[in-house]
Amino acid sequence: MPTALLLLPDFSLILLGFALRRWMSLGDHFWAGVERLVYFILFPALLINAIVKTRLDLAAALPLLATAFAAMFGGMLLGILPRLFSRLPALTYASMFQCSYRFNSYIALAVAGMLFGSPGIATMGLIVGAAVPLANLVSVWMLARHGEVGLWREVARNPLIWGTATGFLLNVLGFVPPAPVQAFLGRLADASIALGLITVGAALRLENTPGVRGFALWLVVVKLLALPLIAIAAGSFLGLSGLNFQVAVMFAALPTASSAYILAMRMGGDGRSVAWLISATTLGSMLTLPLWAAWLSKG
Repeated sequence: MPTALLLLPDFSLILLGFALRRWMSLGDHFWAGVERLVYFILFPALLINAIVKTRLDLAAALPLLATAFAAMFGGMLLGILPRLFSRLPALTYASMFQCSYRFNSYIALAVAGMLFGSPGIATMGLIVGAAVPLANLVSVWMLARHGEVGLWREVARNPLIWGTATGFLLNVLGFVPPAPVQAFLGRLADASIALGLITVGAALRLENTPGVRGFALWLVVVKLLALPLIAIAAGSFLGLSGLNFQVAVMFAALPTASSAYILAMRMGGDGRSVAWLISATTLGSMLTLPLWAAWLSKG
């Protein structure tokens, strides 16, 4: 099967979630509950299950993370540039700025698993666990003058960080879970991808705030096209190759995280524009992610 078509089932689940949210009267409470189930239970189980079973190359971790961070910092710099000549209100700009570097962890792990199997999930999980605190720190710092949020408490309670740390610790210690525990984690992991992607689709919003179209389109280009190019350049410079190089590039090509909307709303920001950017990058990634995956498969 062509590499691009491997991602078709994942994107079909996103579209299914979009349709279910609009055609079935399940209510916002239902979708919020599914989101919490995926976020706090299923995806941590997926990370632990994948990392425990994968042989990790610790020597390659530093250039892997350096490449991922280079892409994120590149996105931040490109997100700052329009501010030099933009007349957007400060709060609107701060809300949208985070969409230049934040990433959707659900799609990250789904894509890594579909393209690269358990080793891909483990490698992507390592990046996600390290990058989530950085993304949260910068986002809150940009919005800090306009609201309050328990930053360190949120970072410490983030289940994706704890799932990654737990799996990594068990892997280093050489611990092999008993067969029933492995089966239990496997069942939860199997459920995580489908439900996670369906919730991504259910959260899509297509309404934008007037006056922000130019900046919004710029951020879409930055997130889906510029960041993967930065990752390719950084990874090549650092000597990254094989699975780690491929996962780093796919990480850089991810659409914006739905948590950007949650943070913007919690801190009194422009949630409507952020929701549009999340939706635009998610829908756009249905084209760009398969293209990046196809390019990597030929490299």
